[in-house]
Amino acid sequence: MNTDWRFLLGHEHLQCFQYVCEVETCVFLLPLQHQYQNKLKLAIIGQSLFGQEVYSNLRKQGHKVVGVFTVPDKDGKADPLAVAAEKEGTPVFKFPRWRVKGKPIPEVVDAYKAVGAELNVMPFCSQFIPMNVIDHPKHGSIIYHPSILPLHRGASAINWTLIHGDKKAGFTVFWADDGLDTGPILLQRQCDVEPNDTVDTLYNRFLFPGGIKAMVESVQLIADGKAPRTPQPEEGASYEGIQKKSNAKVNVRRQSEIRHYIISGTCIGSGLPSGSVTLYGSSMLGGSVPEGQPLDIEGASQAARVTKNGLVLYGTDGKALLVKNLQFEDGKMIPASKYFSSGESASVELTDDEKTMAEEIRNIWKGILSNVPAIEDTTDFFKSGAASMDVVRLVEEVKQKCAGVQLQNEDVYMATTFQDFIQMFVRKLRGEDQEEELVVDYATKDVNNMTVKMPYQCFINGKFEDSENGKTYDSISPTDGSVICKVSYASVGDVDRAVAAAKEAYENGPWGKMNPRDRGSLLYRLADLMEEHQEELATIESIDSGAVYTLALKTHVGMSIQTFRYFAGWCDKIQGKTIPINQARPNRNLTFTKKEPLGVCAIVIPWNYPLMMLAWKSAACLAAGNTLVLKPAQVTPLTALKFAELSVKAGIPKGVINILPGSGGVVGQRLSEHPDIRKLGFTGSTPIGKQIMKSCAVSNLKKVSLELGGKSPLLIFSDCDMDKAVRMGMSSVFFNKGENCIAAGRLFVEESIHDEFIDRVVEEIKKMKIGDPLDRSTDHGPQNHKAHLDKLLEYCEIGVKEGATLVYGGTRVDRPGFFMEPTVFTDVEDHMFLAKEESFGPVMVVSKFKDGDVDGVLQRANDTEYGLASGVFTRDINKAMYVSERLEAGTVFVNTYNKTDVATPFGGFKQSGFGKDLGEDALMEYLKTKAVTVEY
Repeated sequence: MNTDWRFLLGHEHLQCFQYVCEVETCVFLLPLQHQYQNKLKLAIIGQSLFGQEVYSNLRKQGHKVVGVFTVPDKDGKADPLAVAAEKEGTPVFKFPRWRVKGKPIPEVVDAYKAVGAELNVMPFCSQFIPMNVIDHPKHGSIIYHPSILPLHRGASAINWTLIHGDKKAGFTVFWADDGLDTGPILLQRQCDVEPNDTVDTLYNRFLFPGGIKAMVESVQLIADGKAPRTPQPEEGASYEGIQKKSNAKVNVRRQSEIRHYIISGTCIGSGLPSGSVTLYGSSMLGGSVPEGQPLDIEGASQAARVTKNGLVLYGTDGKALLVKNLQFEDGKMIPASKYFSSGESASVELTDDEKTMAEEIRNIWKGILSNVPAIEDTTDFFKSGAASMDVVRLVEEVKQKCAGVQLQNEDVYMATTFQDFIQMFVRKLRGEDQEEELVVDYATKDVNNMTVKMPYQCFINGKFEDSENGKTYDSISPTDGSVICKVSYASVGDVDRAVAAAKEAYENGPWGKMNPRDRGSLLYRLADLMEEHQEELATIESIDSGAVYTLALKTHVGMSIQTFRYFAGWCDKIQGKTIPINQARPNRNLTFTKKEPLGVCAIVIPWNYPLMMLAWKSAACLAAGNTLVLKPAQVTPLTALKFAELSVKAGIPKGVINILPGSGGVVGQRLSEHPDIRKLGFTGSTPIGKQIMKSCAVSNLKKVSLELGGKSPLLIFSDCDMDKAVRMGMSSVFFNKGENCIAAGRLFVEESIHDEFIDRVVEEIKKMKIGDPLDRSTDHGPQNHKAHLDKLLEYCEIGVKEGATLVYGGTRVDRPGFFMEPTVFTDVEDHMFLAKEESFGPVMVVSKFKDGDVDGVLQRANDTEYGLASGVFTRDINKAMYVSERLEAGTVFVNTYNKTDVATPFGGFKQSGFGKDLGEDALMEYLKTKAVTVEY
């Protein structure tokens, strides 16, 4: 038996923990009851940002940390755990070692024992800890290990999880004994390994945040006397040493998925003609493979291909794998797409100002590489001892010194010597290092006398890319039920990356520093590009949502263009005001207000007007100076992704706009919970709106605007213009197939004209052409998706069962696709389901009211929890004004319906939501007011 217990992780684990924490600080809320349970005196033995987070969260739960034992400072920099503990006055011990020649150092052990810990908590520890320290506390010691023990004992556990192609990853909190990761198990958690998982994504998604939470939970279980000690089984036990390149070579004969696990989990020699090359950043390639130059690899069944996206490797299963970066034996890293590029690019001559800046950057290097006597042009950042945290420091210090330069961590790895770094920096400073041309892997379709080109991947930080987990789903055409294309299914990790990109673009990118007039120019340019592509956009909208093409061209796309032009004009007209104040004598005070953007905003839109709903919210959001992450409806993502492509062509900086197709339960929920989002705009159902509002409140009290369900009343009086009332009454219900948030959910028709009105409506319905939405003569297209059609048919069945009279329709049209007949119900009583619930489809619900009973019908019209829109038809202007004043709705139409305009605010009352789209009011939804008082 080993007399000293050790818990050792390889260097790559330290890097992974640091990387995750740079992305996001994790905070966990445990049940309130834990605040009143037993607490312990703890010693934290470990290091890294993971250790820091465990320390901070244990203190938040009321446990007393009596001592922190971590590693000595490196190059004058304390470990993150030490920094946090010292800041809070916790005793910190930085022992270089705990033993010499296998024997515990007495003074070190005595110093440890003096703190009086009841439990040792070891979240991450790279030192050898003697057993008389492990066993000393009353409750012993617990340790975190990133595998499902007894599998992958020892170092590099998560790397081996990926190398072996395990379908499950996880972690274990166990009791230390005198073996190597062999102690009894206290707690285990596991997660699925997704096809595109890497060490980083596993830590980011699960092992890092879940591990922190589990350590806190484990300590509380011990404090409460409820912690189990389950012996580890020998069955399935394995031990792998620290992962090295020598035992991690690519097997080019293996399937692509397995090779991806290896490449993403390790960095390994690839057997390329240029010798040993390390591969970084792989993902399974969906869709077609871009054109590229072939590259033979010994033993491979098919030549690799160097493309503009990176290096494509093929497996025996025919699947393709995309590798982003390559590192050669001399340490130099290049984009895999540049593998065949010959020679170095010509050096740029520095101006005097640039030389001054270079010397300032040299001093930054010197501050980080304090062990190097002098920073020469040939000094290599990493060969001089720099680590991953030093990369972050270098990037941030240089960005602080030169505001506006777009520098990323990856740039340091691509330019490791000081001379190369300065050349790269100057090119970025001059704008010579422009963004690469946008790469779009289109799905194409020959339709409507054109070839439409549709992006189908997530759009994050100015690039189209597959979802982190490689998942996709089918986008279905409502016209015939066929698959249009496969679309990326975004994950929580994709949301976090998109939010991080939007935050960086807002805080450090050109968008946040841009002159408002220049911002308006970009939005005008975007509107112009939308107009240039309006036929293609309308065609995509039609095949994806079922909108009749002529309506899509005029309204779905046409109003979207108008919206962007309207808000582009607002960019340089956002103003505060001066306010006289009376707080002092003499009154030498100036108080003024400023309107400022909120920051990163989330937008979640519905499926009935995919592009127009995007425009209504995002145009105001962008005009105010915010950045955004937008989730289109899962069933209608394609025009939003095409819009993303056009935004790049318009010159919108990367990170400003991010589009994530996927489910509301994953993407929408994460957006509502994300701590870095400051505003969420949502259009959809009332129940989901309530859930979103709750999540937004609990997370960080982010601002919310909600446009929710409706049951809009339309009052038709006997003194109306009957021709217009019939025409507009039909439009109020059947416009856009009834998939219209302000659709008239219930028509109240005065008794004396009721029968004539119904007869004329049915007569007109019979003239309507139901068919292919791309046919210019079609009046009525398919419902958006099958689930919605089924819901509408059920809605009609309930109406018949409850005793309403089905005058026309109510059935599915006998043809492929999701077509429903325009439907009319009469004799609908106030208590019925049809009178209370929104159909969101082509169902006209009609009720009579007695002649002259204005107040009675108003009472019935307002007897709903919804208040989105309403309407009245009458030639009597006094009656019209009386009714419009008393209707409880955000919009009232008089002798018209569906007449919205980009300058007119739109939004509801009661459970139809709050906040406005369109008009100046919408702009205010994406701004905050700051008051400034100056005494002079």
